[in-house]
Amino acid sequence: MAVDPDFLKLLVAPGTRQRLSELPAADLVALNTRIAKGIVKNQGGTMVTRPLSGALVPEGARVAFPIQDGIPILLITEAIPLDGDSSPRA
Repeated sequence: MAVDPDFLKLLVAPGTRQRLSELPAADLVALNTRIAKGIVKNQGGTMVTRPLSGALVPEGARVAFPIQDGIPILLITEAIPLDGDSSPRA
């Protein structure tokens, strides 16, 4: 899912205020594969059960903020670790 580039320029990661970019397609596929296996929790400790249509990642961070129904969910507790680690880094 493509985010409007002008809208994306306005968004920053919560807590760190880092710039955001779209999660690359290969990383999205890998994350959705982990979600399908039932092994993904967000930083709030909730199991992620719905595959993502897109996500945003802060520069230099290994977490993804899900996009649900075209709306980026920029809450630290909703961030999903990309490496299987659930420690907060966003």
